[in-house]
Amino acid sequence: MQMKFRRRLRSRLILSFLVFGTLLSVLFAASALFLQSWLEDALISRTLVDEVDQYVVQLREDPTVVEPFGSRVQGYVTRPNRAEIVPADFRDLPAGVHSVHSDGAVFKAAVRKDDDFWVFLTYDVSENRELLRRLVIALIAVVLFFSLLSLALGIWSSGRVLAPVTTLARRLEALDEHAPPVPLQRDFPDDEVGQLAAALDNYAARLHELVERDQAFNADVSHELRTPLAVIAGATELMLAQDDLSERNRERLLRIARAARQSTDITTALLQLVRAANRTATDNRGHAVAGIAEQVLDNYRPLIGDRELALRVQADEPAVVIAPEAVIAVVLGNLVGNAVRYTNQGEVVIQIRAGEVHIIDTGPGIPESELPKVFDRHFRGLQASGTKGQGLGLSIVKRLCDLYGWRIQFSNRNDGVTGLVVSVAFFPDLARDADLLG
Repeated sequence: MQMKFRRRLRSRLILSFLVFGTLLSVLFAASALFLQSWLEDALISRTLVDEVDQYVVQLREDPTVVEPFGSRVQGYVTRPNRAEIVPADFRDLPAGVHSVHSDGAVFKAAVRKDDDFWVFLTYDVSENRELLRRLVIALIAVVLFFSLLSLALGIWSSGRVLAPVTTLARRLEALDEHAPPVPLQRDFPDDEVGQLAAALDNYAARLHELVERDQAFNADVSHELRTPLAVIAGATELMLAQDDLSERNRERLLRIARAARQSTDITTALLQLVRAANRTATDNRGHAVAGIAEQVLDNYRPLIGDRELALRVQADEPAVVIAPEAVIAVVLGNLVGNAVRYTNQGEVVIQIRAGEVHIIDTGPGIPESELPKVFDRHFRGLQASGTKGQGLGLSIVKRLCDLYGWRIQFSNRNDGVTGLVVSVAFFPDLARDADLLG
């Protein structure tokens, strides 16, 4: 909470007003105390010295002149080395002006020591010290008052100064990401905030145009590819129905059929992303993950070649997910495709449990430093430096998982075997609650 308070712009302005007002008040109070004390001390010292000098002049002219005496001023005249009449706290003072504490009081003492006589003139400044103490208390109260005044002024002025910024922030928070951007500049004056609003309007317009263009492109591509892919799938199915087809040609046609199915799934998944952005996604049917996983592995078995690599599904528990079948197939297909691409021997297993699926391989794994970057577009790590691909598959997988609220996580195996584990939790909230309960 304290860090959040310090990071808010209004809080920093209020704190700046408070610190500035307090420091200014403290400096003013300290300066007033210093000047009052210095001027008072200088004035009393100068007056005592003048009084002593004037008394000495009068004493030399008329030896019968009586020493100065009053309620706060006392004077003493004595011969050198015969100063018994002078109080002990003063008699040993050298010539000059001194501050002396005597009998619980504070005195200013002016001393003049000539060869023929010594003159002492004391002035009780205890009342002045009491007035100084009261002045200090008064100045402390003044500092507190001006500090509170600075705080109130900071709260008031920060609210007035930041009102346009606060309004702009609230307007931005209220914007609908799926709706066209509403112009902001027209509601703000032609000042710095207005310039910021204009810049945000320009940025929002360019961003909205880019998103619209991207969505239109995805929708157009997905829509236009569906027809030729359907033609390819239909033609392949007719050719596979021929009785005189050789085994080699049949295998080739099966690969074409699988590729067409994969392409159809990808176009359907892209179309789902566009529909979700436009809030028009309507597929609420549930699909069994195990059957889709088997189809995905069938698509990649011809790509194994001469490698000693086994592909299998381990269905520990049934899992039914409410999402388009093509979306599930694209997610599993990209993850299995990466595992098959980087695993030279061993196995790639699709392990299915209630509400989640794990793709486990025996490949080289991923360096820990690269794990946070696997979903970045066009990112290809050290293990992928010698392989084909543009680094877009996992980015699409992440977008699909975010769209349906699935949680996907990459981690290296920790069971003593080199490899990678990719976990997809279709119901992350339920899985988290189960972990907490059990």
